[in-house]
Amino acid sequence: MFFRRPRPHIPTFSERVERLKQAGFSTENLPDGRVRIAKNGIAAIIDDKAMEKAGVLVGSEIGVLLNRGYQMFIETPSGKRLPATSDQLKALHEFEDDVKEALDLVNLYNTSLGTTSRKHNYDCLVTLAEPRPKEAVATTASDSRVKAV
Repeated sequence: MFFRRPRPHIPTFSERVERLKQAGFSTENLPDGRVRIAKNGIAAIIDDKAMEKAGVLVGSEIGVLLNRGYQMFIETPSGKRLPATSDQLKALHEFEDDVKEALDLVNLYNTSLGTTSRKHNYDCLVTLAEPRPKEAVATTASDSRVKAV
């Protein structure tokens, strides 16, 4: 009886949006019920269940981070690809930290180390995935110096 703990208050979607406004985010209601939040040139779209990956504002589009192995790029939904600057990466990381802090979310170790991306497109993976020409396969197989294992 005296060990009962008060039930934690689970904030509604509108309460979470209000918390983000109080933390300095600008909000814009979208027609489908989602909300676009923005701060310092970085934006994300949130709904009742989750937040889409944050991205850099390029005009009115939200460009997502693309890792090409040797450099990070900002890629927009229309296909525009721009090299990401260190200032943009820092702003993106701070944006995600500010959202987590405003909504009392857990900041996981791997995401707290630096900027992460969901899209990866390495050049070497494209060349490895291409099939070899039939002539190269035939000469390799018929070469007398190749021993069967």
